Amino acid sequence: MQSGTSPASQSAGGRHSTPWKPRGGAALPSHNTLARIMEVSEKLSLLGLSEQKVKETLKNESLTAVLANIADQAGISAPVNKSVGNLLYHLATKLPRQFHSHLPLLVEYVSDGRLDQEAKLTAAIKFVQDHNKEINRAEFEKKCGVGVVVTQDEVESAVAQVIKKNKDSIVKQRYQFNTGPLMGQVRASLPWAESRKVKEEIDLQILTLLGPKREEDLVKPPKNKGEKKEKKADAAPSNTPAEQTEKRPLTMAEFLKTVNFHVPGENYKTDGYVITDKTHDLLKEHLKTTGGQVRTRFPPEPNGILHIGHAKAININFGYAAANNGVCFLRYDDTNPEKEEEKFFVGIRDMVEWLGYKPYKITHSSDYFSQLYEWAVLLVKKGLAYVCHQKPEELRGHDPPPSPWRDRPIHESLQLFEDMKNGKFDEGEATLRLKTILEEGKVDPVAYRIKYVPHHCTGDQWCIYPTYDYTHCLCDSLEHITHSLCTKEFQARRSSYYWLCNAVETYCPVQWEYGRLNMNYTVVSKRKIGKLISEGFVRDWDDPRLFTLSALRRRGFPPEAINNFCATLGLTGAQISIHPDALEACVRDILNLTAPRAMAVLEPLRAVITNYPGDSPTPVTVPNIPGNEEKGTHTVPFFKEIWIERSDFREKEEKGYRRLMPQQSVGLRHCGQVISVAEVVRTSSGEVDYLKVTCEPASDANKPKAFIHWVAKPFKCEVRLYEKLFRHECPEDPSVVPGGFLTDINSNSLTVLESLVDSSVRGAKAFDKFQFERTGFFSVDPDSTPDHLVFNRTVGLKEDKGKN
Repeated sequence: MQSGTSPASQSAGGRHSTPWKPRGGAALPSHNTLARIMEVSEKLSLLGLSEQKVKETLKNESLTAVLANIADQAGISAPVNKSVGNLLYHLATKLPRQFHSHLPLLVEYVSDGRLDQEAKLTAAIKFVQDHNKEINRAEFEKKCGVGVVVTQDEVESAVAQVIKKNKDSIVKQRYQFNTGPLMGQVRASLPWAESRKVKEEIDLQILTLLGPKREEDLVKPPKNKGEKKEKKADAAPSNTPAEQTEKRPLTMAEFLKTVNFHVPGENYKTDGYVITDKTHDLLKEHLKTTGGQVRTRFPPEPNGILHIGHAKAININFGYAAANNGVCFLRYDDTNPEKEEEKFFVGIRDMVEWLGYKPYKITHSSDYFSQLYEWAVLLVKKGLAYVCHQKPEELRGHDPPPSPWRDRPIHESLQLFEDMKNGKFDEGEATLRLKTILEEGKVDPVAYRIKYVPHHCTGDQWCIYPTYDYTHCLCDSLEHITHSLCTKEFQARRSSYYWLCNAVETYCPVQWEYGRLNMNYTVVSKRKIGKLISEGFVRDWDDPRLFTLSALRRRGFPPEAINNFCATLGLTGAQISIHPDALEACVRDILNLTAPRAMAVLEPLRAVITNYPGDSPTPVTVPNIPGNEEKGTHTVPFFKEIWIERSDFREKEEKGYRRLMPQQSVGLRHCGQVISVAEVVRTSSGEVDYLKVTCEPASDANKPKAFIHWVAKPFKCEVRLYEKLFRHECPEDPSVVPGGFLTDINSNSLTVLESLVDSSVRGAKAFDKFQFERTGFFSVDPDSTPDHLVFNRTVGLKEDKGKN
């Protein structure tokens, strides 16, 4: 174990304890604490930090501890020169914690001037990461440029060669030429040349080549219209969201190609990774198994339906593997048999495949139950786990009482654990707990509990089942996962993840966290959705008002739109809450290019054309996708009896209204006709029953102010119009909805209409998608029959504020 760290001591997450930092809200610091603060402040000052920088640094416990340690190791008793101080500060911020055993070596070389520039120190840090066990000083010095002095003549010669190579571009662009790449080209031949000297020489030789700047050289070049500055993605979890191009958003795979996660096999270089004496040997075996392949996994619990938050996880895990020619496992985390059902196993796989991803392998945590049990026995034998008899209610909360059984003899825990396995205890009578502490402060998490419930895969073979905290890291190890990607709340379990793999001496993957996705105006909790269903507010898990993936599919959301939406979110570590409008915009972008057009009248008003010529319908050609001839056309009939939207007629004249009125004609889309009101026919109660109209071909003389959609010889259909299920953005927030989420239901979230649609959609199948002109995008619901189509409104069209 490096740095004198054992698995047990790593259980607190490797955090530094610095007694000199006063904590907010605490009592005034003692005299000893103040003295310690002053002592550390002086050390920081000797390293060359300004008074303001010292104050800022003291707020960072871990950095302060490292700098104080460096000052002690360097034996600093007087202020160091600025160059050495800057390098030591750079060392403190850039050397990962797991390589601090090499601090004495690096401090020595910086302090005596052998590592005299940042490039050499950066090379030295990389060297100790790549050669962690033993450092060969001769090789180290050669790789890090120790003793290498680059003369001014060498700089001048290297710069001259680079200038000559780029002369034509420099002369053409003059002082608008970007000299940054020239620095890189010189660095390639003279890696240990001082950057300042290289920059000065480049500027001098360009001045010699071009002469003094002219007036036009001082004018900034104009930026191309619409040009966007390209952002470089940082290492997760602080990657910036994907930029949208003018034509289309980045796909998840395209975005994830820009993410700087670790290279497989270089796990030990990541922040917080715990290195043991066996780490490098285990990594070598891992690379033999995988061939350096990227491996991820999506590990849902099969006790509910996937929702929009899972879509982000699916895209990140499958997308990162795809972006790096790797593979992604679909692993069911089936460790809670009492809540698992076959429909959830099937539903999860269906949704993963619907989003367009194919798992490399489909596995189950239960596939590894035997190995997990053997490792649990090993932990007991090593004194790192014990059988406890505290009741579940005693272990709840943030500060449960310590277990009186924590220090029981190993042989006793071994026997009791076997008794648990053999069914000699009732449920809740005994658990197996791990001797570790999570970052959140939870002490000794439970690894195994008793459940007398048959398992979906293993039947009644087991009556003890492992917990998530115990299972997921070890299953990741068994499947040789390279990147264990999970949401931010699991950061508190990262230390136990590394602790557990190292404790059983198996390969340890790297855990990376990203921010969880929350959607406004909905709930995604399995329990709360179950309540909505049981109370009759929604029909089932796939009710289109929900944000489960099956509900979004039923509503008509294309999987590409969901994937593109996830790509726009990026990989920030922050938890984000998104308005549904952002997702709907991605849906609209896809459907606008793919959904065939049709005409449907949601609230019909009949219009009889009194001067229609003849008794036969006139065929009218309509483009399937306007502007895209390759998508073809379809034909609809135009006849003497048509139906229009009731809202497209006003009996009384209304200023600014551009559609049909008794004194105003209107055009009919696609057929080139203009209709005018001849008579308003009423019912016995005085309501408008139907219209008698006349029609004539559109011309410059009768050019209408607007064109409306219509249907002739239509057939009936059912249309379901959906609105937000909840009235407030955060229905689960008691400060906003004190009565609970069920009191926030929008009573108008579903409107069902008996409507009319043109004949082009006849024969449509479930999930087929259309744009009903001037109305919105609609999808055929699975409730449809050949004689009765049901359409769900997916999203409306973009509002035209000028339309009336």
